[in-house]
Amino acid sequence: MSSNRRDFLKKASFLSAAAITLPALNNEALAASSFNMWGYAAPKIDKVRIAVIGLGMRGPGAVDRLSYIEGTEIVALCDRHADRVDKAQKILTGKGLKEAKSYSGDNGWEKLLREEELDLVYICTPWAFHAPMSIAAMKAGAHVACEVPIGLTVKECWEVVKVSEATKKHCMMLENCCYDFFEMLTLNMTRQGMFGELVHAEGAYIHDLLDLNFNSKKGYDNMWRLRENIKMNGNLYPTHGLGPIAQCLNINSGDRMTHLVAMQTADFMMGETAREMAAKDSFYQEFVGKKYRGNMDTTLIKTEKGKTMMLQHDVTSPRPYSRLHLLSGTKGFAQKYPKEGIAFGHSFVKEEELKGLYEKYTPQLIKFIGEQAKQVGGHGGMDFMMDWRLIDCLRNGLPIDQPVYEGASWSVVVPLSCESVAKNSRTVAIPDFTKGNWKTNKPHDITLNGGGSTGIRPKVSKDQSKQLKID
Repeated sequence: MSSNRRDFLKKASFLSAAAITLPALNNEALAASSFNMWGYAAPKIDKVRIAVIGLGMRGPGAVDRLSYIEGTEIVALCDRHADRVDKAQKILTGKGLKEAKSYSGDNGWEKLLREEELDLVYICTPWAFHAPMSIAAMKAGAHVACEVPIGLTVKECWEVVKVSEATKKHCMMLENCCYDFFEMLTLNMTRQGMFGELVHAEGAYIHDLLDLNFNSKKGYDNMWRLRENIKMNGNLYPTHGLGPIAQCLNINSGDRMTHLVAMQTADFMMGETAREMAAKDSFYQEFVGKKYRGNMDTTLIKTEKGKTMMLQHDVTSPRPYSRLHLLSGTKGFAQKYPKEGIAFGHSFVKEEELKGLYEKYTPQLIKFIGEQAKQVGGHGGMDFMMDWRLIDCLRNGLPIDQPVYEGASWSVVVPLSCESVAKNSRTVAIPDFTKGNWKTNKPHDITLNGGGSTGIRPKVSKDQSKQLKID
């Protein structure tokens, strides 16, 4: 690891620990913070001024998607590498939009937060920087949208919650899978009582990323994602599977997760892959002999009301992609993988009946912009629906779908699963980030009531973009 990179990591750790000790937000103020961000409607923002930090893997796609949303202006772009900023600028100018201000280098994001007046900071950096950057952005006066997870430790998750409450700035973890089409269908069906009382749910992130983790010299900066698979031994990526089922179970708004147990296999592939890669390329020699996260992690969660959840994480084994998304209730059942199906008895409903359920229970959001979202893209359109919905809520002064408590409670499974695995699968308590407010919090509104006013810019060709007037 380079000395610059090492210094940057040290600085991120320092910011995470020290960001809450500034005079304006001292420890006492944060400890006493009791403002409930659930259901909070921040003041309306007519034009949302956005900065995007992190332009490696996920960042350019975010810039592209946000550029289609009216009522927004991307005013700043930042990445450690200046060439990535330059490439992202071309996404904007290629659509006839004006260039954003460029920031780069290890300290570029700090300079950005000092100099720019921002409404929203959109964070697409490696995991270790999510909490410190989110905290710093909120303290700088901006709402935050941050890629998953929102924190890697229990302390980080608590700090993000406390700063959001103290500043009254939203911190939305960008759990895009909550906006996938089947997930939203089943959420609405759950709300309408179609499955009766949900008693059990399952989610997962099963995705063969072995090649990507090892063949990413130009992808994951400094092989950071592979390094995380060495540092942590648990469910490293729980939120894609957990987010949608947690919302169906009204976690944080009627129920809460109380404790978990995690069990994990040994590593059967990553260590061997490191040896094979090092035999061909000395670049990989530093990864030989390391203790890697096991192939499969299975985490069981119990809720206050006696319901159960099962999460699985395997990004190594050669098997088909799956997030499971399974819901089991007193009247019905739903599952997404390996094939979408809904049942109200021993057999799945026929295709024609399933089509009718889609027509009747597809939420208003999907009916409103679902087809446009598919055209813009981002995991089949769910990324764009997530971005559009957030911007529409900010512009109309509506509560957001995934307030800070969601990001914290879903992300904290990372360190807690690691703790359970390390303790031979002992039970580990899950913090209540709502501090008891889950008892009275109401499930978030999945209609477009009070919103739906944000337009979508049409796609234009390069020739057309040259003719457009830049405001």
